[in-house]
Amino acid sequence: MTTYSYSSESPVDVKAGLLIVPVFEGPKPGPGVRETGLARAYADAKLSGKKNETLLVTRRDRDRFAAGAVLLVGVGPKEDFTLSGMRRALGRVAGTARRFGTAATTFPQAFGARQATEMVPAAAEGLGLGAYRFDRYRTKRDEAAGLKRVVVLGNPKWEARGLSAAVKRVAIVVDAVYWARDLVNTPAGDMPPAEIAREAQRMARSVGLTCKVWNEFQLEKGGFGGILGVGRGSVNPPRLIELSYTGAGRATPIALSGKGIAFDSGGLSIKDAKGMESMKDDMGGAASILATMKAIARLKPKINVIAAIPCSENMPSGSAQKPGDVITHRGGTTSEVLNTDAEGRLVLADALAFLNERKPELIVDTATLTGACVVALGGSIAGAIGNDDALIEELIAAGDSTGEPIWQLPLYPDYRPMIDSAVADIKNVGERWGGAITAAWFLAEFVGDTPWCHIDIAGPAFSDKGTDLSPRGATGAPIRALIKFLLDRAAA
Repeated sequence: MTTYSYSSESPVDVKAGLLIVPVFEGPKPGPGVRETGLARAYADAKLSGKKNETLLVTRRDRDRFAAGAVLLVGVGPKEDFTLSGMRRALGRVAGTARRFGTAATTFPQAFGARQATEMVPAAAEGLGLGAYRFDRYRTKRDEAAGLKRVVVLGNPKWEARGLSAAVKRVAIVVDAVYWARDLVNTPAGDMPPAEIAREAQRMARSVGLTCKVWNEFQLEKGGFGGILGVGRGSVNPPRLIELSYTGAGRATPIALSGKGIAFDSGGLSIKDAKGMESMKDDMGGAASILATMKAIARLKPKINVIAAIPCSENMPSGSAQKPGDVITHRGGTTSEVLNTDAEGRLVLADALAFLNERKPELIVDTATLTGACVVALGGSIAGAIGNDDALIEELIAAGDSTGEPIWQLPLYPDYRPMIDSAVADIKNVGERWGGAITAAWFLAEFVGDTPWCHIDIAGPAFSDKGTDLSPRGATGAPIRALIKFLLDRAAA
């Protein structure tokens, strides 16, 4: 477990395995470069401060700095350096920091006191997120490797108490992201719906959340036809995870849901082999909501939050639902299943209807829902669609602040007839084009007039090549944006 702290200690005096300092492109070096006496060494290496340049200098007897080594990191022109750029730059070098065990950085000093409240925790977050590794299934592990301590260095004139508290909160957020990444990265054979539910129960006990798990018999009795229908083809029965956090007495709660497809073969509308390789990630939405609830329980904001997380495994078998079947969702709405590979909306529909019965202030759901959203926005940006523009703008702002970009797509009224069914209330697929929007229209049928935003994370939830802040695999998106959104709501 990594510890995080804030200090106004001089970069020359700080005792850490590695000191990380930024180098700007231009005449003025970054904070810590001159103090450590390494400006000349950087220039002699024919480096100029361009983005992604790095120079590692290990300490010798006569060097000015106390750290075991200094990593000089090029970040480009100072005027182009941003909060997101700092977080990502530190994430990129976190792998190097892991080798030294402890790391300190002067990065936030590049911005000054006004931005310190944002920059100091973001620096800790960048190093923490970038240091993640998933090695559960490796027979040879380097037990000594890993980032054990992060120290963010600020100016002695900055207000230390608030910054120290902000850095300590980072530990809670990073821990939540790590846990979600572990859940998604775990092979589906070891993480069926019942195990996801058990993980949720263990987490809830550890942080003081109320947790109820609905089994297949309770789901049948409760009319959750979507969750049951998707899970019919698997030997692993479905579950619904219900969580609640009470931090504001009897205040109306905010409601969350996340798609929890433990593995998605496509069902009888089966995917090809390549399309199934990463389908353990189809519970990325569920993991993001579980982790958000974990963090909120530990951060203890004055807000009430409830969550309903549907978990099924979508497999082909003699008992699997068939194209053309009609299922009845929680609340009585019927849907015609024309494509069993459009299953996420079927399980989410039940959860959204269930949450809407609780009359929440608003509903937010996350899901690796459509390839169409990835076509529209690529692999780095989540799509937001809903019935309340102000709510969507709040979530976009939270994403901008945390470096988890979210872009609004329209809930275009003319596309709603595309999901009309000839034999049921609605059907689960529309035409080929606009698939992210017609999927959202399907979900909209289950939230009524409650303000609602659906966040399609099919692109950013899992990276085949890795990102600046995570290695290949699960990223944890959009946990940090959701936590920021809820904390801002609590403070309003």
